[in-house]
Amino acid sequence: MRVQVKTPEFSESVQSGTLLEWRKQVGDTVERDETLLDLETDKVILEVSAPAAGVLAAIHMPNGSEVKPEDVLGEIETDASVAVAAPAAKQEPAPAVAEPARAEPPKPATPAEPVKPTVYPPGRADRRVPMSRLRQRIAERLLEAQRSAAILTTFNEVDMQPVQTLRKRVQEEFQARHGVKLGLMSFFVKAVCRGLKQFPVVNASVDGHDIVYHDCYDIGIAVGSERGLVVPVLRDADRMSLAAIEQQIADFSRRANSLELKIEELEGGTFTISNGGVFGSMLSTPILNPPQSGVLGLHRIQDRPVAVDGQVVIRPMMYLALSYDHRIVDGREAVSFLKSVRDVLETPEVLLME
Repeated sequence: MRVQVKTPEFSESVQSGTLLEWRKQVGDTVERDETLLDLETDKVILEVSAPAAGVLAAIHMPNGSEVKPEDVLGEIETDASVAVAAPAAKQEPAPAVAEPARAEPPKPATPAEPVKPTVYPPGRADRRVPMSRLRQRIAERLLEAQRSAAILTTFNEVDMQPVQTLRKRVQEEFQARHGVKLGLMSFFVKAVCRGLKQFPVVNASVDGHDIVYHDCYDIGIAVGSERGLVVPVLRDADRMSLAAIEQQIADFSRRANSLELKIEELEGGTFTISNGGVFGSMLSTPILNPPQSGVLGLHRIQDRPVAVDGQVVIRPMMYLALSYDHRIVDGREAVSFLKSVRDVLETPEVLLME
């Protein structure tokens, strides 16, 4: 009996995918639930498993095909007594027997124009590589953000000394209790949630002529992967502990690199945090993740001279950048939100009480 291998159902926001690669060929033995092929959507890479054990009997969609939900990709023969032959090599047609030539008046030979090869200087040849679906989708969303929103960015700086001191003091106990290090991102997530509760329009979005206020705090965490930027979402981040946030972010990072994130983990989100500081960025203007109205950019922590109580001291300082949709977020609200984030980070002990 033959069992069909079909494209799985996608989420509502994903209509099609690209068949990246078959991991098995016709005639190969497969086990039930063994990965047969990889599909790429504009959000994640999906592994399609064998619905039954047997032999891969047919491939209907080759590598590179665009596929939609419920498309039949191939077939598995489950009857071990039925032999499945691999596809035969393509036979070239036999040359036709030449007919006797007919005598014709000779024509003057037209000299062929020489083909001019493209000449590149040493080391200057071009390479053309198709964009992945993920990269295409990233490009589309960035252009959408630029076209549809009135993006403005405001800046502030934060003294990271209090957070660093607190982390150093509780790190050993925290790691022993929770099995994960107390990083910086959890402090920013909690500080952002506090700020969004004070200034809910920064957590809102535009829908036509309406402002949609979100009563949840689903924070997207921008994660770089080998295939491009992905933004998995921390659901109800305001209710999560510092430990839970660190554990979830560590899991996101691991699965982003191994292409194991699920589509539903990348959808939604009411606000985004992007940490360019891990790559050494000193200052940037982050771009919105539509339809969100705010994104917080984090940057490199650098020792700088600052004035404290009338004295010049060296402190680990970080620039913060908030890009926001000026259609619904006024400068007063944006600046006040960013200041509230800074204030929480400079008195982080309040977060340990939550």
